[in-house]
Amino acid sequence: MSRIFVPSSGPAAWQQFLAKPDRQWVTGYSARTIAHSWEAQAGWPAEVGAIIERALGPTELLLAIPEHKTPLPGGRRESQSDVFALGRHRKGLIACAIEGKVNEPFGPTVAEQMKDASPGRKERLDYLCRALGLEHCPSDIHYQLLHRTVSALIEAEKFAAGDAAMIVHSFSPERRWFDAFARFAALLGATGEPGNPVSLPTPGGRRLILGWACGDPRHRLA
Repeated sequence: MSRIFVPSSGPAAWQQFLAKPDRQWVTGYSARTIAHSWEAQAGWPAEVGAIIERALGPTELLLAIPEHKTPLPGGRRESQSDVFALGRHRKGLIACAIEGKVNEPFGPTVAEQMKDASPGRKERLDYLCRALGLEHCPSDIHYQLLHRTVSALIEAEKFAAGDAAMIVHSFSPERRWFDAFARFAALLGATGEPGNPVSLPTPGGRRLILGWACGDPRHRLA
């Protein structure tokens, strides 16, 4: 995977990085919506920045990379964050994995993902659980939330950042799938609330921040 990144020319530049560019780049869906949301700002989208600031104080956005891929043990498929963002606050750096949503679900549950699982898939789940300090993972937790969160921890280690964050950037007025996020937060010992961060310790010693940011619904129409 190349380590060279070029400046964005606008929201349309994000389309090329999607797994299925023709099918996923649709008005009203998360890929296009989050691109327009992030490109509309000089820094963090206000709702994302507010979550980070509540946890860490004023934080400058240093860079944001669309559709960033983080390799994981067990298999060849990476965890692909809708946005990877690196920020700087007064005590150091924070690495953020951003998961954009409109009405799309979080994909398969652990039970669905592990049905007839290969050795590599089992290796990956074991790795994800260890990284989050879990002895095992309940079957109803959505697998995407596990690997997206751990990808933030991996990127934090790469950048020597003391903090990591996984933030769901949702543009659903009904907050669809928030219950799945709340179950995941509860699994890690936290109570998830829209707009409010939760901070958790991790086995690797980094602070993990979870958040649900309520995005401006106008970007769904872009």
